[in-house]
Amino acid sequence: MNNSIKVAIVDDHDMVRLGLKTYLLMEPRIEVIGEAGSGKEALWLLEQISGGDASGLPDVILMDLMMPGMDGIETTIEVLKRYPSVKVVMLTSFLEEDKVVKAIEAGATSYVLKTIQAEQLITVIDGASRGMPVLVSEVSQALTRGIRQKTAHNDGEGFTVREKEVLLLIADGKSNKEISDELHISIKTVKTHVSNLLMKCALDDRTQLAIYAHRKGWVVEKGI
Repeated sequence: MNNSIKVAIVDDHDMVRLGLKTYLLMEPRIEVIGEAGSGKEALWLLEQISGGDASGLPDVILMDLMMPGMDGIETTIEVLKRYPSVKVVMLTSFLEEDKVVKAIEAGATSYVLKTIQAEQLITVIDGASRGMPVLVSEVSQALTRGIRQKTAHNDGEGFTVREKEVLLLIADGKSNKEISDELHISIKTVKTHVSNLLMKCALDDRTQLAIYAHRKGWVVEKGI
């Protein structure tokens, strides 16, 4: 499967892993390359399948939030510290605002409920593999509520008008190409604005920029 999306499943419930694996194996674009029942087991699995070669790593990990020992947030932090190219989708039964915020801040690309429709889960996995977060409306709303409860970051003084426009489009989930088309600027210019935003906000990636914009109350909520 040269163009397949490699997925690993981490969940402490055997039946959940079996159900996810059974469905994903029916999707020709997805290759399930491993599963683990705990955070520590997930780290061991990644070490074994990588073999020192990043090409052997999964593109996406479906990560359970609540697990004994290392929970999904702790595991996500450790996974991304060791393997920054891997994308994590937090798959859980919980929608508490603080858990959504902590999961995204830990580096999870997306956060979805286990009640998600199968077709939509494929969309989320596909988006995550390309670094594009997909948040269903209830999760997006929980994220907005959660970040408003936290202490705001600095005011971000020094943004240009164009940087603010780019930031809001990033928060809306737009890719560099989509931002380029909407603002009628080159992709190279978009990348420059993104780099400047990351530097000014002292952040590491686009997901954190999106959280920043939400936290500032600059994003209008809308369903997906």
